[in-house]
Amino acid sequence: MLETMLISTGAVVLAEMGDKTQLLALLLAARFHKNTPIVLGILAATLINHGLAGAFGGWLTTQFSPQTIKWILAGSFIAMGLWMLIPDKEDGASLESEWLKKAGVFTATFVTFFLAEMGDKTQIATIALAVKYPALWVVAGTTLGMLIADVPAVYLGDKLSAKLPMKWIHAACAALFIGLGLATLLF
Repeated sequence: MLETMLISTGAVVLAEMGDKTQLLALLLAARFHKNTPIVLGILAATLINHGLAGAFGGWLTTQFSPQTIKWILAGSFIAMGLWMLIPDKEDGASLESEWLKKAGVFTATFVTFFLAEMGDKTQIATIALAVKYPALWVVAGTTLGMLIADVPAVYLGDKLSAKLPMKWIHAACAALFIGLGLATLLF
């Protein structure tokens, strides 16, 4: 249980550094200046998004043999590592849309975070980790990792992102995922 939490949390903290959802947290904080509903929106969106991803990863274990799962998991980790080397691109979502102005801070955060996480590195990592570890603990760890990475962005704003060496963080995260993929194949 503790190992699952540590691996899941660490993987997501590293993957989230400089990610579009961390930047979204910065934008939401700058736009609304209401930290508590932003943090609660991030928490709710992540729990649901990663809960679905964890359930899918758990389901995969019932559909494939352990040997096939080993190859799927190794390939997923290596692909995640390579994906970390590709910088995120802004997807054109504007924080000035009409619905956002009417939705309220919590709802706006929840919807934008949930959508931003669809198909994101951290969602894919959650699926991959839930193939190997119990999904409940993976989701708990990945959600904690999202909060560790994104809550400071909410509170510290762009001062935090300006001081982090994103290139090196992405490289370290890429090495971690590729290493996990290779370790999965070897052990």
